[in-house]
Amino acid sequence: MQNEGNLMSLLPLLLFMSAMIGIGFYVRHKQEQGGSGNFVQQYFIGNHDLGGFVLAMTTVATYSSVSSFVGGPGMAWKIGFGWIYMAVVQVTAIFLVLGIFGKRVALLSRKFNAVTVVDIIRERFRSDFLAGMAAFIIVLFFCGTMTAQFVGGAKLFSTVTGYSYEMGLLLFGLVVVVYTTVGGFRAVALTDTCCAIMMMIGIVLLFSCVLDAGGGYTAIMESIHANHPEMLEPLSAGNMPIGLYLTQWLLVGIFTIALPQSVVRGISYKDTKSLHRAMIIGTIVVGFMNIGVNFTGILAHGVLTGSLESYGGVDYIIPKTIVASMPSYLVGFAIIGPLAASVSTISGLLIVASSAIIKDVYLHQKKKEGKAVPDKKLRFLSMLATAVIGAAVFFIALTPPSLIWIINMFAFGGLETAFFWTLLLGLFWKRANRLGALLSMGGGTLAYCVTQFLGFKIMGLHQITIGITVSLIFFLVGSYFGKPTEREVLEEFFPEA
Repeated sequence: MQNEGNLMSLLPLLLFMSAMIGIGFYVRHKQEQGGSGNFVQQYFIGNHDLGGFVLAMTTVATYSSVSSFVGGPGMAWKIGFGWIYMAVVQVTAIFLVLGIFGKRVALLSRKFNAVTVVDIIRERFRSDFLAGMAAFIIVLFFCGTMTAQFVGGAKLFSTVTGYSYEMGLLLFGLVVVVYTTVGGFRAVALTDTCCAIMMMIGIVLLFSCVLDAGGGYTAIMESIHANHPEMLEPLSAGNMPIGLYLTQWLLVGIFTIALPQSVVRGISYKDTKSLHRAMIIGTIVVGFMNIGVNFTGILAHGVLTGSLESYGGVDYIIPKTIVASMPSYLVGFAIIGPLAASVSTISGLLIVASSAIIKDVYLHQKKKEGKAVPDKKLRFLSMLATAVIGAAVFFIALTPPSLIWIINMFAFGGLETAFFWTLLLGLFWKRANRLGALLSMGGGTLAYCVTQFLGFKIMGLHQITIGITVSLIFFLVGSYFGKPTEREVLEEFFPEA
C-alpha cells in the first residue's frame, strides 16, 4: 500500500539529503581554508586530485541515472532477459571511457592547463566557433537530461511516498542545486561516491524484498514461464529485435565513451595508479548495479501481475514494485538508491554545464580581451551559473513529460553524435582538422535532431545510427578537403618519439 504521506518513513531519505548538503558546505570550507589555489581548477575539476575509488564512483554515477533505475528495469519487466544485455554493454562502456580517453585526456589537460572538454577541443582545432558550438550543445542536451532526472525522481518520490510530485521535485531538486553550487566538482565527486554506495545497498534491499514478496526465485520464474514465456527468449517474441540490440549497444554502450560528463572525469584524476584502480572498481560496480536492477525489474513480475497499462507505463514499474513489496518502514531506505542515481546525475551535469558557460565562453572571452577576472567575481559567477541552470531545469520539470528514458536517450544520442568523432579522431588521428570537426559536430547533430523530430528511421534503427554516420562522413570530407592542421598543433598533440 502507498504510504500516504508518512513523514517518519521519509526520515532516512531526509537524513541522506541533509548529508549531501553538509558535504557541499564542508568542501567549500576546505577550499576556502586552502587559500590561494586556482579557483577554476578547484571548482570545475577538483584540482586534478581524485583518487581511484572516488574516480570510479563518480564515473559510475554518470551512467547510473534515474532512467537506469526506473525506466531500465521497467523495460526489463516488459521485455524480459534480453534487456539485461543493456546492463552488459554499460559494463564495457565504463572500462572504455577510462581506458581510451582517460589517460590521453589527462595528459593533454595538464599540458595545456585545460579544465574542460571544450578546452581540449579548442586547443586541438584552434577554433573559437567550434568551442562555442560545443559549449552550446552541452548546455542544450544537458538540460534535457537533467529534466528527465528531475521528473523521474519526483515521480518515484510521489508514487512511493504519497506526497505530491511538486514536493518531491522541490526536495531533491533544491538539495542537488545547493550542494553542487556551493561545493563544485569535488562536492559532486564525494556525493557521487555516497550515492553509488546507497544505490548498491538499495538494489540489494529491493531485490531481497521482491524475492520474498513473490514467493522466492523458483516461484517467480515458474510464473514467468507459464504466463510470459516470451520473456525467456532472447528476442522476446519480437519485443527485443536485433536492431534494438544493435542500436542500444551503440547508444548506451560504445558511444558513451565520448560523453562530456564522462570524459571530464579523465581530467580530474590524481595519477595513473588511480586511473587503473578506477577502471577495475568502476567496471565491477556498474556491472553489479545495472545487472542487479534490471534483473530485479524482471523478478518484479512476482509482485506486479497486472498489465503494463494498469500500472501507468514503464516509468511506474519500479515505484509500484517498491510500494507492493516493501514494508512502510523501509520505504525511506528503498527510494534513496534510485533518487541517489538522479541526484548524482544532475549534479555531474550541472557542474559541466556551468563550466561550459563560465570557463569555455565567459572566461575565454575575457582572456582574449586581455582582462583578468578576480577570483571573488569568478566564484560568484560560477555559483550563479550553476544555480540558474538548476533552477531553469527545475521549473521546466514542473510540467512533467512522459517516458523519461526516451528523453534521456535522446539527449545521450545528441551528445554522442556531436562529440564522438570530434574527440576520437581529434585526439588519435593526425589528419583530423578544423573543417572536419565543424562539419561533423554541426551537421551530424542537426541530422540527428531533424530525424528525431520527423520520426524518420532507416531499417527501424534508432536515429543515433543516422546522426553518427552523417557526422563521420562530414568529418572525413572536411579533413580530406579542408586546410591541414597547423604543424605546431600537431607537434603538441602528436610529438615525435
